[in-house]
Amino acid sequence: MRFFTAFFLTVTLCQAANQSDFYLRQEIPLPPGEVMEIGSIALMPEQKIAVTTRRGDLWICTGAYGEDLTKVTWKKFAQGLHEPLGMFWKAGWLYLTQRPEVTRLKDSTGSGVADTFETICSDWGIKGDYHEYAFGSEPDKNGDIWVVLCLTGSVAAESDWRGWCVRITPEGKMIPTCSGIRSPGGIGLNAEGDVFYVDNQGFWNGSSSLKWLKPGSFQGNLTGNKFHKLANLPAPPEVADGSRTLTERIKFPEFIPPAVIFPHGKVGQSPTGIACDTSGGKFGPWKNQLYVGEQTHSQIQRVCLEKVNDLYQGAVFHFLEDFEAGIIPLRYDGQAGIIFAGGSNRGWASRGSKPFTFERVKWTGKTPFEIETMTANSDGFTLNFTEPVDAASAENPKSYSMKAWTYILQSEYGSPEVDNATPSIISATVSADKKSVRLKIDGLVRGHVHHLDSKGVKSSSGSTLWHPDAYYTLNEIPK
Repeated sequence: MRFFTAFFLTVTLCQAANQSDFYLRQEIPLPPGEVMEIGSIALMPEQKIAVTTRRGDLWICTGAYGEDLTKVTWKKFAQGLHEPLGMFWKAGWLYLTQRPEVTRLKDSTGSGVADTFETICSDWGIKGDYHEYAFGSEPDKNGDIWVVLCLTGSVAAESDWRGWCVRITPEGKMIPTCSGIRSPGGIGLNAEGDVFYVDNQGFWNGSSSLKWLKPGSFQGNLTGNKFHKLANLPAPPEVADGSRTLTERIKFPEFIPPAVIFPHGKVGQSPTGIACDTSGGKFGPWKNQLYVGEQTHSQIQRVCLEKVNDLYQGAVFHFLEDFEAGIIPLRYDGQAGIIFAGGSNRGWASRGSKPFTFERVKWTGKTPFEIETMTANSDGFTLNFTEPVDAASAENPKSYSMKAWTYILQSEYGSPEVDNATPSIISATVSADKKSVRLKIDGLVRGHVHHLDSKGVKSSSGSTLWHPDAYYTLNEIPK
């Protein structure tokens, strides 16, 4: 019996999927002796890449796309910047979102070093607190840069517009756009051009989450509400301490709930950079999905979104891990099918063996057996898989389990999981092509996170799911 058990375990381990089967993570050599805590990444012409460091340097990297990474070279382009956490290239300029301003700079002489610096907008406040981050987006369809401004100390609003999202027009005008922000970790656009940011667990934010920056919306944190007076804007909502997000958003329609909650500890605990896969299959079958970095756990999560009753909602899945430092920025090159990730462990510890890193990930061309998308129905969910399922396992309700919960909307830090429920899987119907399963569920709860464990499902070839857990935030139940 002892021999049989050992043999069984060996066979099981041999059949288990490894990340390297599907995605190749590689470290890009950094300039010797430099502290490269990367805060932002921009793609440039001729496959050059610009990166900024949290200590204020801007470097240009050549060779990061190459097969032989030992040939990578670096050139310092600028220094003395103020922790840029957002950067893109446009028409010969590099645009930066720094703590106190949005800036653009260029090399006008061809020397390889920036010599022209222009301030585009500096109309928000800065006290100098460690937490007063400013994360900036790429330009939207109007050319505007969206900037999310962290609270002072992540808990107070001691500088103008802290706790707000503002837009910076190409002419340099600042437009206050959304209130209720606490401690952002990244910002980005989806395939439709809507802007999202991630906010970290804390005061008025029970767990970290991906949030939709709908213009005019309130995002949940009251601390910076007072700044509406600076622009004669309507006062944001004053939600009730100890309530629930669903309760308060019914009272206040401008309160937009998190699109996808990342349950604390279960799906990381410090989400960061956002990148959208618009490549049409160069990184796997994740069309228009979002990749979200994770600082503490040194991971990248995968998010699929849908709109129900004019609100975004969807599921988050574990995706890539084992990065050598905590991820801050992500940049996806859809033409090459490569994710570039920059990392640092300064301020918060992170998994990995290094204090900072610059890494890339390529798809091997082999697709893992995964839940590709999870969408809501009036009586359950539909799961679409990356390959045909084994019907016997997929149509068995016992192959699945589900739990649901929400969080307290409160002025205290974070929240436990509350209002727990256990929805029942009544039936599972496999489609004719065996690539989707419709789950009929008794006990869906509006406003709750629904954790689906599908570990009993196998593919037609006998594979188990690489990541069997999905966490769906059910803001609205379809009719």
